Amino acid sequence: MAQFEPYLCFDGTCAEAMRFYEQALGGRIEMMMTFGEAPPDSGMPPMEGAKDKILHASMTLDGARLMASDSPPGMPFQKMQGISISLAYPTAEQGRRVFDALAEGGQVTMPYGKTFWADGFGMVVDRFGTPWMVNAGPQGS
Repeated sequence: MAQFEPYLCFDGTCAEAMRFYEQALGGRIEMMMTFGEAPPDSGMPPMEGAKDKILHASMTLDGARLMASDSPPGMPFQKMQGISISLAYPTAEQGRRVFDALAEGGQVTMPYGKTFWADGFGMVVDRFGTPWMVNAGPQGS
């Protein structure tokens, strides 16, 4: 069975963002490798100025995976547009907790509250530029 696994790209803030998501979402970072840690025979071009940037990171959350990296040198970083990562929680309280954590230092685009389809729903762009939708309650999953 195929699985959707979002892959986020950052402009040098991947490590900080993934640690933030680990705390805010209650996930677990499984691995995080910098460009400098890549094996010398990996076939990657020289990564001048990027040795401490993240080549690949992976976090699990309730059986789902979120992956990320920093944009490598020579590949211009482009902000995320036209997409949101959607999260669903069984209760409005759980959704509220996650929404508030993601909103810290970010920009709320739709305040969290009851809607006709869910006990709790809100939209936020976190401080790293990732757009999120948090859906919660019996109707929200």
